[in-house]
Amino acid sequence: MEMEDGKLKCGYSSFRGKRATMEDFYDVKLTEIDGHAVSLFGVFDGHGGSRAAEYLKEHLFENLMKHPKFLTDTKLAISETYQKTDADFLESESSAFRDDGSTASTAVLVGGHLYVANVGDSRAVISKAGKARALSVDHKPNRSDERKRIENAGGVVIWAGTWRVGGVLAMSRAFGNRLLKPFVVAEPEIQEELINGELESLVLASDGLWDAVENEEAVSLAKTEDVPESAARKLTEIAYSRGSADNITCIVVQFHHDKIAG
Repeated sequence: MEMEDGKLKCGYSSFRGKRATMEDFYDVKLTEIDGHAVSLFGVFDGHGGSRAAEYLKEHLFENLMKHPKFLTDTKLAISETYQKTDADFLESESSAFRDDGSTASTAVLVGGHLYVANVGDSRAVISKAGKARALSVDHKPNRSDERKRIENAGGVVIWAGTWRVGGVLAMSRAFGNRLLKPFVVAEPEIQEELINGELESLVLASDGLWDAVENEEAVSLAKTEDVPESAARKLTEIAYSRGSADNITCIVVQFHHDKIAG
C-alpha cells in the first residue's frame, strides 16, 4: 500500500516471518488538523500476545491528535499521550489474565518538524544529506542509564540468555507489562529533527528488520527504489532471507522537497 501527500510518499510491508503468530502492527495517518498538514507513522511490536500492539494501533494516534497541545507543544503532547495510552491499556486489561506488552516507534511530522518517539527496541533511522542516522536508541536493560533507572525503582536486570528486566523482558521500556511496572515504563525518548532539503528518507521498523539489516543499508536501499512500498517489501524480504526469526514490519517514507513551494 502506498500513500502520497505531495511532500512525501510512504509505503509499508509487514509479515509474520518465521513466527507462529503475528504480533506486529503498524499505523499510518496523513491528515490535517486546523489547516496544518500532519503525518503520523507508527510501528508496534507486541510481545507475550498481540493485544497491546493492536491497542496502540487503534488508540495511540487518535489520542495524540486530540491532545490540546498537539500543534503547539508536540513533544509534551507525545510524552503525555504515550503514558496516558499505556495507563488506559492497563485499565482496559485489568481483569484479563495476561500480561502482554508492546514497543512503539513513531514519527510525527508537524509544522516543518519531525518528532521521533521511541519506547522499546523498534527503531527509526533517517537519511540526511546522504548519511544514515538513528533517531532512536533501543531500550535495552543493559544500557547503563536504563539499568540505573530500573535499579533506582527497585527492579533488577538479570542475564537470562540476554539481559532482561527481572529475568523476564529483554527490553527496558514498553507499553503494558503490568507485572513489570514501575521498572518497564512507557515514557518515550523523543528526538526532534528539522525537515529541510537534506532529509531524504525515513525507515521505521520492528527489531525483526534491525536484527538482520544495518541502519546504513536500510536507508540506502530506501533510496534506490522509486516506490517506497517496494523498498519496504525488499527490506523485509532481505531480513527474512538472512534468517530473521521474528515478525518483520517496515515503513519507508521518502521526502520530495522539490514539490514544496518556496
